Amino acid sequence: MDKIKNLSLRKTIVLYMIVSLIISFFLSALIIRTATTIQNNIWWKYVDQEKYFEMAEGDGREYLTDVPRPNSYEMENFDYHVSEICDFLQTFPALIVSVIGNIIAVFLFYKHKLKYPIEELELASQQVGQNNLDFHITYENKDEMGSLCKEFERMRKQLAENNRQLWKMLEEEKALRAAIAHDIRSPLSVLEGYQEMLSEYLPKKEIDIAQALEMIGESRKQIERMDVFVETMRKMSSLDARELVAEEITSKQLEIDIRAELNVFEKKFGKRCELECLETAEKFSGDKEVILEVIENLLSNAFRYAKTKVEMEALLTCSKLQIRVKDDGVGFRIDKQKATELFYQQNMKDSLKHSGMGMYISRMYCEKHNGKLLLENQEHGGAIITAVFHRIA
Repeated sequence: MDKIKNLSLRKTIVLYMIVSLIISFFLSALIIRTATTIQNNIWWKYVDQEKYFEMAEGDGREYLTDVPRPNSYEMENFDYHVSEICDFLQTFPALIVSVIGNIIAVFLFYKHKLKYPIEELELASQQVGQNNLDFHITYENKDEMGSLCKEFERMRKQLAENNRQLWKMLEEEKALRAAIAHDIRSPLSVLEGYQEMLSEYLPKKEIDIAQALEMIGESRKQIERMDVFVETMRKMSSLDARELVAEEITSKQLEIDIRAELNVFEKKFGKRCELECLETAEKFSGDKEVILEVIENLLSNAFRYAKTKVEMEALLTCSKLQIRVKDDGVGFRIDKQKATELFYQQNMKDSLKHSGMGMYISRMYCEKHNGKLLLENQEHGGAIITAVFHRIA
């Protein structure tokens, strides 16, 4: 039964038609035979039976001839009409029965192969039109309609995923607007306060030059903070629009680029980093600038929170590039996934120099490479961040 259910539409309609024609053939033969028998019985009533048998058995013959057809005026009215109907049934049953059989076959074909998937697709189209994607198409036969339903289900899942991504973007934009309002207002409020103090107290000479210079220095820090924020907004605006540019990356060249980054961070933070980069002849295809930016963000985060040491591992194959960075700091103190959200800062003292965008940008770039950013805590303290990149064409 399952084999018949999973037959293609073409094979199914051919099967239905063959069965219909076979049944029609035998049914037509039965109708013809029955009509002939009834007609002969009617005619037999109007035949001189003695004369008929004499003629049939004369000259040594031992077979019966056809019952002769009586004239219409000899038959009763009812017998005449029944005989005429039998004539019709002997002449046209094959045509009538085959037509009726084909019609029935088409209806059965529609009922068993088309009705249910068409109804499901129609209902699914209505649900999509109402912007409701929380449904599933259950028709799973392996025929053309099953393939169509499967494609529609795939499209529904893609639409649902697109809606989820859109909703996520809207939420991030909402957070972005709130952050803009907060991060711009805070330094402006500080600058306004210093300006009012200088305008009020400096003419009266109620503050000395040292205090005035201190206020000016603090004002400069707030301006630098705003510069960092504006640069972050610039990166945000170009993040989604940035197209990846694939180029071949070797393990040797990757190690050279990483060590160049490490030298800068080790001098800046006064902490050491151990790098393990397995050398291989395989080549990875990816956007080198994007990958190096992610590495820079991971190292910046690790050096900032490490106590004394950072460890880094790089594993390159032709299909995947994996970068793992460990530090001996306190690790993630709250939900690890929040560290990849917009403007996350574990230490609020960093807000003057860091906007909390590094992990978010790294996650976005990993996802652009069909990869992911994994965050973990080590058993004995410290964080582990793993960036996974998959090969792009």
